[in-house]
Amino acid sequence: MSEFQTNSRVIKWIEYRLPIFSYVNEHLVVYPAPKNLNYAYNFGSLAGVMLVVQIVTGIVLAMHYTPHVDYAFDSVEHIMRDVNYGWLMRYMHANGASMFFIVVYIHIFRGLYYGSYKSPREVLWFLGIIILLLMMATAFMGYVLPWGQMSFWGATVITNLFSAIPLIGDSVVTWLWGGFSVDNPTLNRFFSLHYLLPFVLIGVVFLHLWALHHRKSNNPLGIDIKGPQDTIPFHPYYTVKDALGLAVFGVFFALFLFFMPNALGEPDNYIKADPLVTPAHIVPEWYFLPFYAILRSIPDKLGGVIAMFAAIFVLFVLPWLDTSRVRSATFRPIYKQMFWLFVIVCLVLGWCGAKPAEGIYIIVSRVATFLYFAFFGLLPFIGWFERPRPLPESINAAVLKSGGGGAMPEGAAAKAEERG
Repeated sequence: MSEFQTNSRVIKWIEYRLPIFSYVNEHLVVYPAPKNLNYAYNFGSLAGVMLVVQIVTGIVLAMHYTPHVDYAFDSVEHIMRDVNYGWLMRYMHANGASMFFIVVYIHIFRGLYYGSYKSPREVLWFLGIIILLLMMATAFMGYVLPWGQMSFWGATVITNLFSAIPLIGDSVVTWLWGGFSVDNPTLNRFFSLHYLLPFVLIGVVFLHLWALHHRKSNNPLGIDIKGPQDTIPFHPYYTVKDALGLAVFGVFFALFLFFMPNALGEPDNYIKADPLVTPAHIVPEWYFLPFYAILRSIPDKLGGVIAMFAAIFVLFVLPWLDTSRVRSATFRPIYKQMFWLFVIVCLVLGWCGAKPAEGIYIIVSRVATFLYFAFFGLLPFIGWFERPRPLPESINAAVLKSGGGGAMPEGAAAKAEERG
């Protein structure tokens, strides 16, 4: 790995006292990344971009928002109608939350497919799940802030779930509300935490990246880097790839932002919150729907809450549930089929969560919930009995054999090795 060099006296002066430029050079320029990373690995950087978008737009919106039950709804309307480009900030923030979850969910499924949770990257995986939990908490509290009908009743239903906890449940709900109902104290503390948690999220993301660069990136083959011939510098090869991914994603984001900004929201949230009028069908945002379906599929309230939280926390024990020594599903025929079935099950749960809790939807939810947990329950047995296909000798050998993908011309490869 080449050392950072510069002819600028200013940069040298700063570097001697605070080696920030050499740090950036080490982790964003000459960082040795596996040479076979595909576009599925773009979603980590896209998640970082969306986090920045959410923080910037959130800070601007907070300048004009009033966290009071009598004024919150009107302040949001003020932002939309009177603030210069307020509509753009509001729609970027609201749709940005959906885009953030889209890229993070794809990022997680990519990790599941390529075995990125396996040794020695367990802590990297744990930090990723903590990021997901922080995102969920932040998004839930943010959904309450517009103080529309779905905001109010969604907060009432979700916070009431904690009353199922034996002995202390009612006290926990009272503490969350700041009183005996969802009211002004609830809105104030949700606003405060919604503003704070993204900065906590930045700290966990930093740890996530630290763990990633310490143990190096996984790759589609799921095999370890055996030498410099298996890697290429992160810049310019993957910065260009990430830039292309960002451009394509930007078009997708803009499609929702400018042509259908309310497609992923609930119409009832454009009605001011009224504690005396209950909406006919209370649903959370789409990114919570699979877990909402699991919650409703269990007839017992406490059992539903336990199942809902277990659906997330089971991911923490995943590195030990999967007993196979092979990481990537590319070489695991049975696991590959189970993975795609699991993806379908998650989509079905999301569909059921958006439907009324009655009739066929409850039956489908229960079957899908069983299959969701069955995926994790069967992992140890799959690892014992599955016969994986032979692994390549090295990343470099696989790339050269494929004759494309991450392969570079010999001259370019030689230059890359000189730089790295």
